[in-house]
Amino acid sequence: MTTGFVWDERFVWHDSVNIAATYPPEALFEPFPSFESPETKRRIKNLLEVSGLLARLTPIAARPATEVEILRVHEATYVEKLKAAEQQVYGEVGPRTRVGPGTYQIARLAAGGAIEAVDAVLSGKVRNVYALIRPPGHHAERDVGMGFCYLCNGAIAGKHALEARGFKRIAYVDWDVHHGNGTQQAFWRDPRALTISLHQERLFPVDSGYVDDVGEGDGAGFNINIPLPAGSGHGAYLHAFDKVVLPALRRFKPELLFVSSGFDAGNHDPLGRMMLHPGSYREMTARLMAIADEFCGGRLVMTHEGGYAPVSVPYLALATLERMSGANAGVADPFEPAWSKVPGQALHAHQESAVQAVVEKFTTLGRL
Repeated sequence: MTTGFVWDERFVWHDSVNIAATYPPEALFEPFPSFESPETKRRIKNLLEVSGLLARLTPIAARPATEVEILRVHEATYVEKLKAAEQQVYGEVGPRTRVGPGTYQIARLAAGGAIEAVDAVLSGKVRNVYALIRPPGHHAERDVGMGFCYLCNGAIAGKHALEARGFKRIAYVDWDVHHGNGTQQAFWRDPRALTISLHQERLFPVDSGYVDDVGEGDGAGFNINIPLPAGSGHGAYLHAFDKVVLPALRRFKPELLFVSSGFDAGNHDPLGRMMLHPGSYREMTARLMAIADEFCGGRLVMTHEGGYAPVSVPYLALATLERMSGANAGVADPFEPAWSKVPGQALHAHQESAVQAVVEKFTTLGRL
């Protein structure tokens, strides 16, 4: 099994600005580094390297996305606004989305890295790819950035697969703790893409990610939101996979499968209140790899999104990449023995009810 890995040192050069974690500092609000810092990404790469797993992966070079590729998802006026903000002293292009020096150029590199990941699996160079790219992308909408995201990397890569590579059906599973609103918007009316987002209900953005948001026009029924209650853990996520994610994917029969891979549903994360541990990501990855093998010739592309706990996120990523590559790095996660036994990891009735609401909605729509 050959697994590719997209990385470029410039991803961690993006200046996410001292903004008091997520808010602009004020007179009585002391500045603090942004939660979206380089640290989690750098530490993922470092753990992969020192564990020996990185040497077993096939390196995939990133390159800047072209404006033609970007404009398949974003409006030209927004791209010009992003370029202009880059020339200011920390301009802003949306909520929680300040622009530092070089932001647009590095965002282009992240989007292009996602495209190169697609081309690597389509060419047969690798079977699957993890793109450890930054800045993240799944919140960026057509005409506005938000939630640390400037360009919708995964959607740009998906449009490339559809428009430039001739694919007819692609699917997304977004397991970031926050709703994948940017990906949802990019394919809102497009029946060629099935978009599935599992997220903590009404976390961010607070006004999106509802079960009733199913798409419109030809795309109606091809957008599936699974808003889970805060405190959901291993049992709730796997139940959602078994009852909604996997049946929907099997019915849709994608030719290429994307994962918007945020690790902020992990137990330690400061921007989520979920309870996943490395074993959870191993199991979700295994289930999606089985779908990719069944329908996509193994073609699976993961693009990195959130995850803001520097000490624990690297182990979540390591577990995911071990399962993708079939390799065992022999590294024990110091947190997993405790977190996997935390009370509440099992499926609870209120979580089961939340998933059942999704099942009923999309059974009625004929998507399950």
